[in-house]
Amino acid sequence: MLRRATDGDVDTMRILRNQQANLEVSINSHEITAEEHAAWWAKASLDETRRILAYEREGVVAGFVTFFDLELDATPRTGAWGFYLDNEGLAERGETLPAWIGVMKEATGYAFDELGLDELRGEVLEHNTVVRQMNRRFRFVEGEPEIRLADGREITVLPISLHKDNRRKPKGN
Repeated sequence: MLRRATDGDVDTMRILRNQQANLEVSINSHEITAEEHAAWWAKASLDETRRILAYEREGVVAGFVTFFDLELDATPRTGAWGFYLDNEGLAERGETLPAWIGVMKEATGYAFDELGLDELRGEVLEHNTVVRQMNRRFRFVEGEPEIRLADGREITVLPISLHKDNRRKPKGN
């Protein structure tokens, strides 16, 4: 289940974002301080071009999804997204793969059915082959790689996109 993130989620959000597995596949790979995160939340939570959602499994927060750069009054309606999971907690419970598939289904459903997007965009690091495979499973298309400097390292970033007409339809549709 996806729900709007609240002030009560801020500490959990930062803890999960700072898990080593998430840092390794993020453009910004430094550990986020409490002050840095609080400043980001104060701004992001009021930004109308963003939606920050908690992903829950059986009432437990299992990750967060962020939609940003939303252009809901434009034609076509577009937005970008990213997510991260509670890798440590999900691994302990043996729920990593089901949670991953679940958050992808929930997030793409939210993008197209709730936000009414025509196209969903994002980015993935070239070395993150597991996510790239899952993105392909969900019919995202990769664009041309771009080399960037981030946190003192050179990374290759691949843009991804999914048009609403190409999405995997939920079962029963």
